[in-house]
Amino acid sequence: MTSKGKGKPSDRRAGKRRDRNKRVGTRIPELGYYLIVTDTEETEKNYFEGLRDSIPEELNDRLVIKVERAKTVELVKRAMELTDAESQYRIPWIVFDRDQVKDFDEIIRLAEKNDINAGWSNPCFEIWMYAYFGEMPAIRESYTCCDRFAEKFEKITGQKYLKKDRDIYRKLVQYGDEGKAIEVAKRGYKKCLSDGKEKLSEMWPSCAVYRLVEEIHKKIN
Repeated sequence: MTSKGKGKPSDRRAGKRRDRNKRVGTRIPELGYYLIVTDTEETEKNYFEGLRDSIPEELNDRLVIKVERAKTVELVKRAMELTDAESQYRIPWIVFDRDQVKDFDEIIRLAEKNDINAGWSNPCFEIWMYAYFGEMPAIRESYTCCDRFAEKFEKITGQKYLKKDRDIYRKLVQYGDEGKAIEVAKRGYKKCLSDGKEKLSEMWPSCAVYRLVEEIHKKIN
């Protein structure tokens, strides 16, 4: 039996957050308060803010998404600070690319050790957006992936792809298929495993962003 006052760190932190909420009378969104910390100012941030804005108005108080930014090496630290410092119960995620990040695997291990979910993409976030159009090509370099996605995006939408596009999420949903994107990403991840790729930094093309998107949409629906 677990002695009084003991338990996993995550359980104790959750308990403290609940206690704080009771003291200040803060209402916890019943479907979740998603804290997403990313290391970019544009693409990922614009995407998830677009996803946030797509939530039906009647669910705004029940499902919350907050997007924050931090340096790559400080993603986990920042997610922990924001999760512990706020009174609302939060579901923390870090979102970042493989790109040229040297400590990619270690950052993910550190996140998981501290009960933080990792929405990684390999080689870059564009490989996840590529899936909206039904495929995740075997591309290893992030710059090549970005260029080829831009070509695909313009061919399908008739518009230029811009990382600063704040409307990118709506366009992906309009011209692509989000359900198909999730299935394509799942297959890509399973294929990497079947090919014997054990390290996440070796899993390309692949991503875990789809898990976050799928989880949020299950709650919306």
